[in-house]
Amino acid sequence: MGAEAEERPHGAAVVADGFGLKGPRGWAFRKVSFRAEPGSLVAIEGPSGSGRTCLLLALTGRMKAKEGHAEVGGLPLPRKMAAVRRISALGQVPGVNELDPAFTVAEHLRERALLQRRFDGSVRALLRRPGTRAAETRARIEEAVTAAGLDLDALPKGGRTSVRDLERLEALRLSIALALLGRPRLLAVDDTDLKLSDAARTEVWALLRSLTAAGTTVLAVCSEAPEGALRITTEAPEAPGTPEAPETPEAPGTPEVPEAPAKVSTEKAADAPEDTAPEDTAGAPRTDTDTGAGDPASTTEEGAADALAETGRS
Repeated sequence: MGAEAEERPHGAAVVADGFGLKGPRGWAFRKVSFRAEPGSLVAIEGPSGSGRTCLLLALTGRMKAKEGHAEVGGLPLPRKMAAVRRISALGQVPGVNELDPAFTVAEHLRERALLQRRFDGSVRALLRRPGTRAAETRARIEEAVTAAGLDLDALPKGGRTSVRDLERLEALRLSIALALLGRPRLLAVDDTDLKLSDAARTEVWALLRSLTAAGTTVLAVCSEAPEGALRITTEAPEAPGTPEAPETPEAPGTPEVPEAPAKVSTEKAADAPEDTAPEDTAGAPRTDTDTGAGDPASTTEEGAADALAETGRS
């Protein structure tokens, strides 16, 4: 009874104070401050390219912040990144832990369950009889699939359905089920409402609320936060304009030269499509954000990618 209680997911409080992440080419986000109680639904809202995914990865110990501090379950960031990774789990994040389209649903679940048992299980669990371990693995998979609302019988080929044949909603449910196999205290989901109908979005938010009701804290990146969630809004900063060159006075007697056509200035880069950009690049709450519009090292998507390469992915 005591061992079972210890394995049950219990949410981790998330606190950020002046949290910021900077790569070699600029800030991904700055001055993020909020407090979320255990079992909260936190919606990181903002347009593509505004640093939402970088914030998600930093709060789960996958990217190293450069200023301020945060705590997840009482573990300080960035000092205890490895410990935070052990109590948190990621749903599918493009460019970080994408589903293999050639694998079937059952193969994904079995592989993740075996890895979870091998690297996160206790020594005592590894010494149990093979039959006992197999039964425990099946029970954990069934628990995670049920919690994620993934109906294997409703899939075209059941558990043998390839990931490439899944609808967007079912692929999202699978990624959440894989994350729940580790029974995390903090679950992070990227692109929660991407390419979903209104009805499907309602289903997803209902699913995430059911997980918070069971005790797990949820961070969800979205374009529009649902009602009742703790909303953290991010904004894409504008790149600073190029200063104009001073005019050169004409020499006496020099014939006039017709001016060359002016080049079109693109002061604000267009956002990359959400389904192709692996990560967003700049973000912070609307009420406590320095967009760095006057900073020569303005935020870029390359800077966020470099920051992720510096800190490593897991």
